Amino acid sequence: METTEPKLVDEEMVKRLSALAHDHRLAIFRVLVRAGTTGLSAGSISEKLDLPPSSLSFHISNLRNAGLVSDERVGRYIVYRADFTAMAGLVAYLNENCCADDPLGSCA
Repeated sequence: METTEPKLVDEEMVKRLSALAHDHRLAIFRVLVRAGTTGLSAGSISEKLDLPPSSLSFHISNLRNAGLVSDERVGRYIVYRADFTAMAGLVAYLNENCCADDPLGSCA
């Protein structure tokens, strides 16, 4: 996680969770995760998910603003990639207090 102030960390995680709380954005993110570090062009994402370019652009912008997706110009194309560090940070944040108050320590 990028910041150390708990409130700022919470705000960043809420921003990321909010970005993923839409079916199209979640689908885009999952496609990018599957693509790995190679990433995908907007046309490839659009084709895989059958999303119109204008809709795709709007949703990728939301994911980028939440810090979950990066982009890089490669020749004539922009390649989008999932930010695996941000994803790992989000998962770690969600697991941070897992079972902290369980007296038996019986959960995962």
